[in-house]
Amino acid sequence: MTSEDEAPVGLAAAEPLAAGDEPAEGSESVGTVILAGAANLAIAIAKLVAGLFSGSAAMLSEAVHSLADTITEVFLYVALVRGRQPADEQHPFGYGKESFVWAFIAALFTFVGGAGFSIYHGITSIVADEKSGEFLWSYVVLAISFVAEGSSFLRAQRQVAGESRRWGVTRSRFLRLTPDTTVKAVYFEDSAALVGLIIAALGLGLTQMTGDEVWDGISSIAIGVLLFLVAAILAHSNASLLVGRSVPRRMHQLIQEDLNSIPIVVSVPTLLTMQLGPGDILVAAKVDFDDDVSGGEIEEASDEAERRLRARYPGIRYVFLDPTRGKAGSNHVNGGVE
Repeated sequence: MTSEDEAPVGLAAAEPLAAGDEPAEGSESVGTVILAGAANLAIAIAKLVAGLFSGSAAMLSEAVHSLADTITEVFLYVALVRGRQPADEQHPFGYGKESFVWAFIAALFTFVGGAGFSIYHGITSIVADEKSGEFLWSYVVLAISFVAEGSSFLRAQRQVAGESRRWGVTRSRFLRLTPDTTVKAVYFEDSAALVGLIIAALGLGLTQMTGDEVWDGISSIAIGVLLFLVAAILAHSNASLLVGRSVPRRMHQLIQEDLNSIPIVVSVPTLLTMQLGPGDILVAAKVDFDDDVSGGEIEEASDEAERRLRARYPGIRYVFLDPTRGKAGSNHVNGGVE
């Protein structure tokens, strides 16, 4: 049997060329999601008990908020697990985009389950003008919840800070452009949870001082609006990734420069990228090679280009180069997400 007969075909032939050891993917995100989920479940139970004893609309809204966050973490955990399934003939580029599907569902649940209930319950509380009961337990639960939510937020904050330093970008830019939907969701949800706790405490304090239940209802509505904003941000981000978002412009430029650094490459007139999943990237480019080189040299250069790209960005899973006519200096330099 000849070496040509032994050459792999199908998915085996699409396996990336080796470029050194790759870091384990997603383990830190899994830990972040599990910690956030456990904290939210315990907090939801405590808030529910306090809300039932005090009759506070804000506390009940916070209980639903934490319950919604708990179920959201379950969706995010499913996203991590499902997105890691290996590629097969039915899904040749893998299941990474399923992570975006479950993260989008989680955002919708936050909108419907959290924001919808909080706004509705706040309005009915104002209309009914029901008197709140014991305030002490509500304050105790809010204080404990702030510590627990703060611990979860600090873990997410450390992960975001570490990743932003690794990529050399600000935290806000990392959060805007990262395809890691889980850490982004946990970060925003924990931030909203901490702000929501402050709003609930203010509502309870104003109700206790003035004796007017409208403040409790207003704080419940404010919590709902806050959840709506978080859900809208996350849903928009996940929808963009589902449609097929490209990599950030800075990364696009570096990929283009790496391809151009191959000695026999004249130009890269077309460079297309897509996030296939939180840790998988597809690169497809039309490349103008030197007219005087042989087909074998083009094959070697293509392999070298793939190795270079994956050495710099281990997340690049597939590289497809299409030899095409072009001219020197005609490069695709303004692609990617700005």
